[in-house]
Amino acid sequence: MVSRSYSNLLDLASGDMPNFGRTVRRLPRVMTVPGIISEFDDDNANSVASDAPSSVCMQRMIIVANQLPLRACRKPDGTSWFFSWDEDSLLLQLKDGLSDDIEVVYVGCLKVEVDLSDQDDVAQILLENFKCVPTFLPSDLQSKFYHGFCKQQLWPLFHYMLPLSPDHGGRFDRSLWQAYVSANKIFADKVMEVINPEDDFVWVNDYHLMVLPTFLRKRFNRVKLGFFLHSPFPSSEIYRTLPVRDEILRALLNADLIGFHTFDYARHFLSCCSRMLGIDYQSKRGYIGLDYYGRTVGIKILPVGIHMGQLETVLNLSDTAMRVGQLREEFKGKKILLGVDDMDIFKGISLKLLAMEQLLRQHSEWRGKLVLVQIANPARGRGKDVQEIQNETHLTTKRINETFGFPGYKPVILLDKAVPLYERYAFYVIAECCVVNAVRDGMNLTPYEYVSCRQGCPKLDEALGLSSDTPKKSMLVVSEFIGCSPSLSGAIRVNPWNIEAVADAINAALTMPVAEQQLRHEKHYRYVSTHDVNYWARSFEQDLARACGDHYKRRCWGIGFGLGFRVVSLGPNFRKLSIEHIVSAYKMGNSRAILLDYDGTMMPQTSINKTPSADVISVINSLCNDSKNIVFIVSGRGRQPLSEWFSPCQKLGIAAEHGYFTRWSKDSEWENTLPTADFDWMKIAKPVMKLYTETTDGSSIEEKDSALVWHHQDADPDFGSCQSKELLDHLESVLANEPVEVKSGQHIVEVKPQGISKGLVAERLLSKMVERGKPPDFVMCIGDDRSDEDMFESIASAMAKQSMSSKAEVFACTVGQKPSKAKYYLDDTVEVMKMLKGLAMASDQAAKNLSNHVAFESSI
Repeated sequence: MVSRSYSNLLDLASGDMPNFGRTVRRLPRVMTVPGIISEFDDDNANSVASDAPSSVCMQRMIIVANQLPLRACRKPDGTSWFFSWDEDSLLLQLKDGLSDDIEVVYVGCLKVEVDLSDQDDVAQILLENFKCVPTFLPSDLQSKFYHGFCKQQLWPLFHYMLPLSPDHGGRFDRSLWQAYVSANKIFADKVMEVINPEDDFVWVNDYHLMVLPTFLRKRFNRVKLGFFLHSPFPSSEIYRTLPVRDEILRALLNADLIGFHTFDYARHFLSCCSRMLGIDYQSKRGYIGLDYYGRTVGIKILPVGIHMGQLETVLNLSDTAMRVGQLREEFKGKKILLGVDDMDIFKGISLKLLAMEQLLRQHSEWRGKLVLVQIANPARGRGKDVQEIQNETHLTTKRINETFGFPGYKPVILLDKAVPLYERYAFYVIAECCVVNAVRDGMNLTPYEYVSCRQGCPKLDEALGLSSDTPKKSMLVVSEFIGCSPSLSGAIRVNPWNIEAVADAINAALTMPVAEQQLRHEKHYRYVSTHDVNYWARSFEQDLARACGDHYKRRCWGIGFGLGFRVVSLGPNFRKLSIEHIVSAYKMGNSRAILLDYDGTMMPQTSINKTPSADVISVINSLCNDSKNIVFIVSGRGRQPLSEWFSPCQKLGIAAEHGYFTRWSKDSEWENTLPTADFDWMKIAKPVMKLYTETTDGSSIEEKDSALVWHHQDADPDFGSCQSKELLDHLESVLANEPVEVKSGQHIVEVKPQGISKGLVAERLLSKMVERGKPPDFVMCIGDDRSDEDMFESIASAMAKQSMSSKAEVFACTVGQKPSKAKYYLDDTVEVMKMLKGLAMASDQAAKNLSNHVAFESSI
């Protein structure tokens, strides 16, 4: 069998052999191990780095979900299958919202089990006729994956149900987790069969496939990958109980765009990333993003909608109009409350029935006039919980009907079965009020469908005897714990656990003035009709394209193993510092300037004991003892601790408090950059900082000679960050007329005199070397935070002004992969020390060679 790179099976399945005369696509340049990558060649025609997407192929969207949007059944002869589209499937509906030039391919499981002997034939049929790629999971794996880990562990946890006892939710089972990972791997294999990684987009859906992004990113580092979660995402207090919490978070971060229905779900996810992985988000021009090893992972917040075209088609069916007429006759003289829910422990059906019971008990006038029709769709899961809620629902229904019913009147009609779509819509049309009482639900489109059906269509207006200009009305009582609640501002929101409040809300909805009902309906319909599934899909597609826009402008390679795999993505001019390269340049230099930050550069930020180790002192001394070097520690710390820590280093220059104090060696005096500075502002700033320290547990104030620093590293991450922003605003306000700068940094807020920066230290050092007639031909500057960016900028400016030797080698290096003015990076303090030891060894070897040479000359 012949195919193009990565096997475009769709072309082969249709019988169209590839056209080998067309331009051959090059594979993206990818490294699978960390290392140095040279810059892109200028000649794109001859460079393997020329990875711009091709315009030859039609753009494709591969939509991956647990289940394909298909219905399947055996033909009467029992030897073959019959397949058809599932018109109710969201995956099928979203296709209509995508751009016209996008071809859609589906990857997922069938809802039926197919014999092993039939799987190849079925796969071929689905590929040719439906552009669907079926994923066949062994029955044992399917059970552990879906009914085990998905439904017993993820589903309850994401709906805030903790496994506090063996009978209350499923305890974590490592074998079920392994089955979940194995199933996701099989899905990834199926995607790989059809993907053209340079052109295709992949859209993964829901909690069943949360580790799939890792497998795809590992295989194709530049894959254009989106993920949308259709369930709630729990708060960090709930999510952190999951033993595999980090693995799932890191897997999701291998997507380019992660979508949620509501801000609450997105906020919970971002909080988990901050608390568990130490990754904070940034918001820029309306877009939220997380920086993950140089990749920006976008966060999308948009509730899904309904398919207006399909709904209107069903409303116009003669079956729908006929069923509406039948139901109107059946419930003549009565008001209809409607509930449409899955038979699920989180849908609150029993709570809704108790509210109905309370309403009839409190308001006897509704007896004989009000009927609750509860449509209970078959449960998607299975187990004791489902059986218990089913039994409770039937018993409660029976009790209400026996208590308040009489011949010819049943207060509650329970339809515990699948109801045809046209019949469900007919119930929507006749219902005065729809009650959605779920205790937790990711989205729930029932209110949207209800509002649209109440708007009706000309055919239904005729059946109902209404004129086309008759104002429509509808009323909604919705739980505040469902995803669609924020978008329905005209609904009566309730706490489903408060039975009396739900009963009062239903009564208020039924007795609300008609004009008010019409206004609320008009507001809801305007939103629902404009924010349909097409709008949702189109918006996600556009944001995914934007998130992937710079894939082929960046260099990337994978690091890590298993579910810890991630891709490092860097700009074309930002690279890892090669120790061999810098040591070679160092040996060639005769006048070297070395500027080193301390915290986060040579000493880990997380270290409690900040005293430099013997290794650090030894390396610094080796560098300082080289007569060709001028070495400076440039730190935000005060001069007293720095003097004590580096007292063994006689020739070391120190710039303390961001350069407010400097000295060129241990024997020289401290120089004051601003000798006439006024520090009266401290009397204003310190009380303000004390106020925030008292109210923020884990925070502290550091007093320096020239600055005040408020630290919140040990405070709660969310609260500390919030308080730091408040403190920043507060200080800027009260110090507006003072000669100071108020800046925020990594877990700090600092107030210092104007004009003081690490950049000024670098500028003065380079100028002094030039004045002495020794312009530097080697400059190395290393730092890890925002204050060090000033040094990088000053060095770049000096190069532009030709303040250094024209042949000078400059190494501005940041610690960690992040946006920076530096050209190079090292991963952590361990790599920094390894590099410094390499330079120190070069100096020691040079000194030894010189000593041997002098001894040899003396012996002659």
